[in-house]
Amino acid sequence: MALIAGPTASGKSDCAVALARAIERRGARAVIVNADSAQVYADLEVLSARPSIEDMDGIEHRLFGTWDGAQACSAADWAAAAAREIEALHDHGAVPVLVGGTGLYLRTLLDGIAPVPAIDPAIRDEVRRLNVAQAYEALSCEDPERAGALAPNDSARVARALEVVRSTGAPLASWQARKEGGIGDRVALHAAILLPARPALYARCDQRFAGMLKRGAIQEVAALLARNLDPTLPVMRAIGVPELARYLAGAFTLTEAEIAASQATRNYAKRQFTWLRHQPPAEWTRLHFDHFDPPNPKAILLRSFGLT
Repeated sequence: MALIAGPTASGKSDCAVALARAIERRGARAVIVNADSAQVYADLEVLSARPSIEDMDGIEHRLFGTWDGAQACSAADWAAAAAREIEALHDHGAVPVLVGGTGLYLRTLLDGIAPVPAIDPAIRDEVRRLNVAQAYEALSCEDPERAGALAPNDSARVARALEVVRSTGAPLASWQARKEGGIGDRVALHAAILLPARPALYARCDQRFAGMLKRGAIQEVAALLARNLDPTLPVMRAIGVPELARYLAGAFTLTEAEIAASQATRNYAKRQFTWLRHQPPAEWTRLHFDHFDPPNPKAILLRSFGLT
């Protein structure tokens, strides 16, 4: 199985198609499998930069636009679906080309997921009523190891750790040590990480969002808003949706919405960049490049797979 990871706007989709084409020239069938948490949603064709039919260039793509926005796709949901697709492709002698930058998705698929029991709803409500300072103070008493590993203002992770220890009676680390379901030890994995120079990447992020506006991002958000979905759903929090929703509500000018969404994209790319530099295994090839002009990054990627 091949894997191409990288921050948003790093050229992963084009590289995946180039790799699949190179594999097919060697006489094997290649299928691209999505590992991007925004591109799974049917409602986010434009704002997720989901590959178009033309972009796919005749290569089969799976798990793109598979989930309706009304249904949250968790890392466990995606990993289960991806594992099924990968197994089916292997059974038919095809090469899966996994592509995406969602670290939690990749980690869950390869390493498995902690079998944390369902959280008691009363405990969840109790924890979520605390402000982050109160929750962190409580976590410092009830799971000091986890508290020490978290930033005091990381509200989501602090609340999660506190609700786990209160609901299950065991700290989160003890559950994470029992991860189940990963396929990493059952597949031959050839992985590469695209790591473009940050100035070039950030400029590309800005250019891409401007292009999204031209391709119908505003209409896409208007259609989402018309569905009256729960605002806490992932599809409603995807980059570009809140910003353009504020524009449509008259709270932002279009320029302000574009600036805010572009900044959010750069911030997300920075977080992905940091994770991808340090968290994946050392044996995953890191591909550094300074610009996006041909032949970068596709030529660099194909060389790393020995397919030039």
